[in-house]
Amino acid sequence: MSMALFVQEINRKSDIEPPLERTQKSTENALITKKELELIEIVGHVKWFNAIKRYGFITSETFGEDVLIHITTLEAFGYTSISEGTKITCEAIQGHRGLQAFRILAIDESTALYPTENPRTRARASVVTTSEWVLATVKWFNRLRGFGFLTLGPDTPDIFLHMETLRSNGILSLQPDEEILVRYGKSPNGLMATEVRFPE
Repeated sequence: MSMALFVQEINRKSDIEPPLERTQKSTENALITKKELELIEIVGHVKWFNAIKRYGFITSETFGEDVLIHITTLEAFGYTSISEGTKITCEAIQGHRGLQAFRILAIDESTALYPTENPRTRARASVVTTSEWVLATVKWFNRLRGFGFLTLGPDTPDIFLHMETLRSNGILSLQPDEEILVRYGKSPNGLMATEVRFPE
């Protein structure tokens, strides 16, 4: 075989082999990703949580390891902090560094060492509905932060909407400019949605 043909043969093999290797690696990565996204239900108590550091740990009753919980997971459930000893039921995923809370299913503060100071949660519970059903537009809504605002039109006050209000009415999330029916009341911080539903 001439040198030119030998070089062509090497180049031909080089063109074929890397894609096969990449395909194998892609398959392996896909399997790892799928494994990491498998949800595991965890029941445990808050070991500690630091709102400044934005994370903490749950001591699992089911597994013999602590479960990391990030503040964004708490905020999606309507909390900005949580007290040591609070009972939490959540879904967790297995990450590279261990279990991490993915979605909170329930929070029971009856076992907490100190009650959670959550002004929005307290305000939401105390607001009395004063309006009829009115059509509003979503100004913005952030599911991770757990709240957003509705508007009734120009020169009208915004209506605060909490994630828990959505959940209690069977809605998971909203998009900007989406129309929704709302009933609301007055809180110390302004108008707050108490019920929401989609227009028929």
